[in-house]
Amino acid sequence: MTRLALNGGPEAAAGLDIPRWPQCTDTSKEYVLDALESEKWCRIIDGADWVDRFESEFADYHDAEHAIAVSNGTVAIELALRASGLQPGDEVLVPAYTFIATASAVACMGGVPKFVDVDPNTFNIDPESVRENVTDRTVGIVGVHFGGYPMDMDELLPIVEEHGLFLIEDSAHAQGSEWRGQRVGTFGDFGTFSFQQSKSLPAGEGGIVVTDDDVLAEEASLVHNIGRPVGAGYKHTMLASNYRLPELQGALLCSQLEKLPDENRRRQENEERLVSELDVIDGIHTLRRDDRITNRGYCVYNFRYDADAFDGLSRDRFLEALRAEGVPASPGYGLPLYKQPAFSREQLGTLVPPDTEIPVNRHLHLPGVEEIMETNVRLSHTALLAEGETINAIPRAIRKIQENVDQLLES
Repeated sequence: MTRLALNGGPEAAAGLDIPRWPQCTDTSKEYVLDALESEKWCRIIDGADWVDRFESEFADYHDAEHAIAVSNGTVAIELALRASGLQPGDEVLVPAYTFIATASAVACMGGVPKFVDVDPNTFNIDPESVRENVTDRTVGIVGVHFGGYPMDMDELLPIVEEHGLFLIEDSAHAQGSEWRGQRVGTFGDFGTFSFQQSKSLPAGEGGIVVTDDDVLAEEASLVHNIGRPVGAGYKHTMLASNYRLPELQGALLCSQLEKLPDENRRRQENEERLVSELDVIDGIHTLRRDDRITNRGYCVYNFRYDADAFDGLSRDRFLEALRAEGVPASPGYGLPLYKQPAFSREQLGTLVPPDTEIPVNRHLHLPGVEEIMETNVRLSHTALLAEGETINAIPRAIRKIQENVDQLLES
């Protein structure tokens, strides 16, 4: 018997070599210093070009016709909703397992988020649950490519077309992901991305919307710049807010984008190593394999834990033991969105027109989401950047726990 680290034994994953994140490279310093010394820190100043450059390079990277950079990923969704024509009181379907911004953006723009289930095999919105929840009040869907794993576009797009819905792809996790050779974010009306510090393309904060529709792109550009075209002076053609991205962040993002393709290749290679080892461990369930996913971006990597294969050891106790072995794992989001107090009828009622029908979210029971809440184990994308073969320390630590689970049950 080997003593578990939780009980004072050596860490099984002591050699796991995960790089720091985010990374300030020499190129990052060069580009940001250039923007700093230019003294043109706002994108609408004559001669400012870093945000323009990033928009062009990101659009090329994601095979999109247009890209509009904004201050963060949350307002990217808000911008896309407004440009898509969302009206106060409109109903929008959103997955119930995601970061709150996917749904709060709908509410903050006056819409009603209606929560649908997710597939625990992919962590993505369940197309069957979408079909069951579309009503005559539904105007659109905000779906999430969760963890960078693309949604099933083959199933989702026919529903969108049949009911005349808009589709916004929340791609905050999915810089570089592809479905059947096409970059995500380009299937729906808009794709939105986040560049918050934890993301694989980080700038502290920041976001972007992409679209192939010229009319939607023009609308989004107006909305993001206080209702005026960039460079139009003080002529405002609509009432809107200021979502602009500063030049310093545009410069930083240009440098980070240059290294993203190589980092994603490394993550994908490490994911393959990791999955090949995890798949042979009884009670560990990795994401469903899908040949239609032709490239991957990453933010987190999720797998599910079956307590029965560990003699009934709870998922939370398993995580405690795994972290003690040196694996930085977590359970992910602590609550389904429908259990968040922010989505109570009282809260939502302050944002929508009087007499709008608001669901009683606390009564929801979505089995896919609740299975994930009990079984999820999450790793950051940074774990998939582990050097060399050190990624194998993760399954080694899991096997150690499984083989010595009696130590945890006794304690």
